[in-house]
Amino acid sequence: MGRQAALTKAELTLHDQVEHLPRQKLIAVFGLLALTVLINFIDQNGISVALPTIAAELDARDTISWAGTASLLANTTFQMLWGRLSDIFGRKTVYISAIALLSIADLLCGLSRNATSFYIFRGLAGVGGGGITNLAMIVVSDVVTLENRGKYQGIIGSMVGLGSIIGPFLAAAFAERATWRGYFWLLSPCAALAAVLTYFYLPTKPRTASWQDSVKKVDWWGSFAIFVGIVFLLIPISGGGAYFEWKSSMVICLLVLGGISLILFVVIEWRVAKLPMMPVDIYKNPAVSAMLVQNFLMGASYQAVIYFVPLYLQNAHQFSIIQSALIWIPLVGLQSGISILSGLYISKFKRYGECLWFGFGIWTLGSGLCLLLTRESPIGIIIIPLIIIGIGVGCIFQPILVALQAHSPKARRAVIISNRNFCRCAGGACGLAVSAAVMQASLRASLPVEYASLAGSTFTLPEFDGNIPAAVLDSYMAASHSVFILQVPLIGLCFLGNFFIRDRGLELPDEKSAVQEQEAGQVGGEQGIRMELAESDTNAEAGVKGTSRSK
Repeated sequence: MGRQAALTKAELTLHDQVEHLPRQKLIAVFGLLALTVLINFIDQNGISVALPTIAAELDARDTISWAGTASLLANTTFQMLWGRLSDIFGRKTVYISAIALLSIADLLCGLSRNATSFYIFRGLAGVGGGGITNLAMIVVSDVVTLENRGKYQGIIGSMVGLGSIIGPFLAAAFAERATWRGYFWLLSPCAALAAVLTYFYLPTKPRTASWQDSVKKVDWWGSFAIFVGIVFLLIPISGGGAYFEWKSSMVICLLVLGGISLILFVVIEWRVAKLPMMPVDIYKNPAVSAMLVQNFLMGASYQAVIYFVPLYLQNAHQFSIIQSALIWIPLVGLQSGISILSGLYISKFKRYGECLWFGFGIWTLGSGLCLLLTRESPIGIIIIPLIIIGIGVGCIFQPILVALQAHSPKARRAVIISNRNFCRCAGGACGLAVSAAVMQASLRASLPVEYASLAGSTFTLPEFDGNIPAAVLDSYMAASHSVFILQVPLIGLCFLGNFFIRDRGLELPDEKSAVQEQEAGQVGGEQGIRMELAESDTNAEAGVKGTSRSK
């Protein structure tokens, strides 16, 4: 069967927040969205190059990977909730809350005096950052038609790449020239300013329900179940074999409880929640299921690249933080530029399939070429696979979001965006945790006996008297190579997933007429929703050429 729009009664009562804006207002709103996304990804991507410095100051060489894991874990846990909260309480209120949370978290990160508090505050930053990413995409879907969404989503996607360029340089400059704390103290007021601008410039439609009724609609039980499930699963995955034994009772209990919690979450979403964060029937569509799996796998690979390529450069090659940031530019720069071009391609030709095939194909090639890198590889050789990966990432991140929306009813655009981001972030959290475990296991196996104690220093090499022994550098190179190997099958599976996705274009057959009627005032709010359901049902059957089989 194809796509079915089996919306719940609670979903039908949600107030419509679509508001296609005139050009001048759209430019102002879009500039604001781009600014907040840029700040968010500067925060997310800059920290990786500063981790060795932070680890040294906070005496956290053995645990600094938890800075990334905590952020991703928190980001992942709240992804689906952000989308539903925006459906219930309105985009503007929830968006400002996410920006404010990021601002407060960055301020507290800069004030951290020990590793534990730093990890907690990075978790808070992950919650806020996840909300910003989610809500920015949802607001774009509110103010821009699906036909033009590729172009605007591509520009938003370019902010991810731009943040990946600015972030490492900014963090490196503070870490080497001043203090890494200044990096967070700079971002905090920038985020606060963005929250103020959002209050004044982001349009909003008044809610039709009271606060009391709105609170009752929140899927509290589902939120609790997914929180427990994600936390209990990722803690042992992140630390198993490194911080605690895989066979220990704690690891086994956490894995079992985490698995039970996730099963319970699915049951709650399927049978209990009136307004589920993850409507299980979205997985009845093979194309949607395939794309969500792709997002999980590519999130795992991309997050590993973000964190472990700089470590390869700084540890195995002994490049400085600034040098690592310079070498990183080709990947994120091309990611940014290609993201814009892929969005323009989708808006012009009303197709996304070519972007997915080409993007995953060339990304797989780039991941494979990383396996050829050695400790002696010159910079000119190192940047080749990074360039190729950057092109692939730029062809994928935003086009796959547009493709998901094209395969889903418009009434669920916030849900599908939230679930997409959840899968990508869950993959990123798992990818970072597993890659860190793989790297540490490789170090334990390859380090000479006299340096076996260094296996815990996954993210930063300790100081040596004189030159670092070649055997130690070779071990860190072997560990990086182990992480690179892991990425190839992940992206290769994403490429194969394209066989389950049919490119049906951007516009549902009856969508244009429905929009025209709404503009003419002939279709009311509830009737408009029901027409969207009919449109989705019409397009639901794979291979059906006419509409004669629609209900």
